[in-house]
Amino acid sequence: MKTFEHGGQIEKFAFDLGCNVSEIIDLSSNINFVKPQINIDFNTLDISSYPTYDKLYEKIALNYGVETSQIELFNGGSSAIFTLFKHLSLQTCTIYSPAYLEYKKASLNFGYELNTINRFENINENVKENSLVIFVNPSTPDGKYYDLEELMTTWIEKSCTILIDESFLDFCDKPSAIKYLETYDKLYILKSMTKFYSSAGIRVGTIVSTKENIQKLKRFEPMWKLSQFDSNYLQAALDDKLFKNISKAINIKNKIELENILKNSTLVEEIFESSANYLLIKLKNLSAKEFQELLKPYKIMVRDCSNFDYLNERFVRIAVKSSSANEILQKALNQIC
Repeated sequence: MKTFEHGGQIEKFAFDLGCNVSEIIDLSSNINFVKPQINIDFNTLDISSYPTYDKLYEKIALNYGVETSQIELFNGGSSAIFTLFKHLSLQTCTIYSPAYLEYKKASLNFGYELNTINRFENINENVKENSLVIFVNPSTPDGKYYDLEELMTTWIEKSCTILIDESFLDFCDKPSAIKYLETYDKLYILKSMTKFYSSAGIRVGTIVSTKENIQKLKRFEPMWKLSQFDSNYLQAALDDKLFKNISKAINIKNKIELENILKNSTLVEEIFESSANYLLIKLKNLSAKEFQELLKPYKIMVRDCSNFDYLNERFVRIAVKSSSANEILQKALNQIC
């Protein structure tokens, strides 16, 4: 796999198999398969004037329990990451890995001295003073949620600038790191709207920090960076007040189904604990590429995780999707075995 390649290349997969995209069971992409109710007619949307974002800021701030002055919006989570790396302009970066690959890419692109810590084996390894620390929580590609109390104490003592990526926190009922903003001002929290609100094509990412930090970020941002379609879609999604609870309940139920399917497969050696909408597995006697080839006749995509730090060719991420997708995967695994 390419160094920074992600899952979800469904069009290419369908093309290679000579079938329609609608026939593919995409278990490689960790976008929520449950969608919010959108009560808006985009044909009536006025796109002749420049967009304003006041209502969007208010709804997102309310959603995360912060003030509008504590958030800045970006054209997606990846854009937020690259902007923050450029704005901070620090010397060193420590990524608790494996982690979302855009962090490594941004660190290298902006000339940071890159250090990685294997959070599976040595999570308490020392970090350099005044460095930028990256921690994804729940983590990717395994989905584990970490209690960060001890690590936060260490990072604060080392005067680190901290970025906590909470892109998948909406899938569980675990506490956010937002509470630490009351006592530490070198903290940034990334909230990706893409994952939970099933809107990879709607590019809105949020950074939460102190009012002072956000004011500094805003100075370098263009006046218009989100379209009316982005803004209105996400506002409509946030208006679906039942979505959060319904989506979490369905994902938890289907994740339990998926775990049971994988536990009963002789192909799987280990399943990692997850609080997100995906599971990391370690294959017993197959490589990820071999596993992908075996699943192709069933038109099933899974994520080869061999390009993540500290993982090898036997690691695969499988996303939580519908019960019917689980059934198709179960039949495929049974027949392969």
